Amino acid sequence: MAAINVEKMSLKDIHDLEAKLQKAKSQARERAKGDLKDKIDRLLEGTGFSIHELYGMPGRGRGRGKSAAKYANPENKSETWTGRGRKPNWLVARMNKGAKLADFAI
Repeated sequence: MAAINVEKMSLKDIHDLEAKLQKAKSQARERAKGDLKDKIDRLLEGTGFSIHELYGMPGRGRGRGKSAAKYANPENKSETWTGRGRKPNWLVARMNKGAKLADFAI
């Protein structure tokens, strides 16, 4: 591989070289990924197993399920809050007027 003397290159030439490197890196990554997939397929061929059986389906993490509402707006019972995340505007407005969180408990 030929050595590149970047100290003598112009800024434009360095940017062009950087863009070419990024493109080459991306292409090499895709080739490596394809080669690995082919290798895995050859290993699984004839075993009777699928990749999903071996590793399971990709999940989205543990995550939390739906939570039941813990607080409700007394003026409009359809406006509720689970107690997670940001407080809803109706609750913030009431608390700024002196109400306590426990006043809205379901």
